[in-house]
Amino acid sequence: MKPLAYNKRARFDYEFIERYEAGLVLFGHEVKSIRAGRMSLKGAFVTFHKNELFLTNASIPLYSYAGKIENYDPTRPRKLLIHRAEAKSLRGKIEVKGLTMVPISVYNKRGRLKLEFALAKGKKQFDKRETIKKREAERDMGRAMKKV
Repeated sequence: MKPLAYNKRARFDYEFIERYEAGLVLFGHEVKSIRAGRMSLKGAFVTFHKNELFLTNASIPLYSYAGKIENYDPTRPRKLLIHRAEAKSLRGKIEVKGLTMVPISVYNKRGRLKLEFALAKGKKQFDKRETIKKREAERDMGRAMKKV
């Protein structure tokens, strides 16, 4: 499945512990805008509000061919559809361990838009540098093996 939107900074800024999939509650013109590739997950996060999960700060601009829509907010919180038991376990993990939930990507699954998000722990600056060093070392090894 090719993602319709992808959070490029998520892998670099966070260490993923568990991944989850949730449905999104959207308006029709928002779905069309996402399928046109205009969604941005930059700076987005998943939050709890009254035992329900919401995608906050994700930008979905108005679909260009949509009619006149009054007071549309592109960054409004969007409800996530997830099983109640899963939501309870997530809430417990977040409160106890001090973790956060980060959106990774939005994709199509059997005609429905799904959000993949992860229970994650923020990386410190030295962890980020270490990740870059490992990636560069792997590239160098690959290049060396290619020459031989």
